[in-house]
Amino acid sequence: MTLSSLRPIQIDTGVQRFPEGSVRYACGETRLLIAASVESKVPKFLEDSGKGWVSAEYAMHPRCTPERNRRDGRSGKVDGRSTEIQRLIARALRAAVHLDRMPGLSIQLDCDVLDADGGTRTAAISGGFIALALAIEGLQRSGRCGAPLAAQVAAISVGEVEGELVVDLDYDADSRAAFDLNVVGTADGRLIEVQGTAEAGPLSRARFDALVDAAQSALEGVFAAQRAALSACNVDLERLGL
Repeated sequence: MTLSSLRPIQIDTGVQRFPEGSVRYACGETRLLIAASVESKVPKFLEDSGKGWVSAEYAMHPRCTPERNRRDGRSGKVDGRSTEIQRLIARALRAAVHLDRMPGLSIQLDCDVLDADGGTRTAAISGGFIALALAIEGLQRSGRCGAPLAAQVAAISVGEVEGELVVDLDYDADSRAAFDLNVVGTADGRLIEVQGTAEAGPLSRARFDALVDAAQSALEGVFAAQRAALSACNVDLERLGL
């Protein structure tokens, strides 16, 4: 099988005035605006625990697709897809921090899809890590927390399309994939979460392993892009543990 390459990644930081970390993240034609906001409070179940928290919200702009969609939440609740995705984003990014080193603090990630062409959830995680790191770097400089970064985190999709192994699937490739996975991992090679579906029949263990190997290899390019974006805005990567 032939392995395709990553779509072009473009990252702009500091794109909003008020959030502690903000990023415009693009991979191919998929583009997101992501903001990290710091709050001096934690969910009730964490009060007096000495721990902090990371959570996420995810939404698609009504015209991020060729035809306008109804704005999520207009009916009074978030749809099931958005709920599942924002929980994934939050789980992934909580794995990037030592929550016990940011006691009493919460970081909320707001991930808004501006243009959708596949891979919006993986882009939200990869871009969300940059916004999270920027917020944490600010907390460190102000002396409000220690060194809470536990790992560099990113995510990528991978699938088999007409016999070819494809990473970072766009909408067209995803719609034609016999099977596909979303893989969340760390820069030191550990896995956080793998989501997958076999669309055209059961998936063998050997093929599953090949998909995960391809995803982890492709993630190296995402990790490099994250580090470059943080370095470009004068973030001390060593201080962050990167």
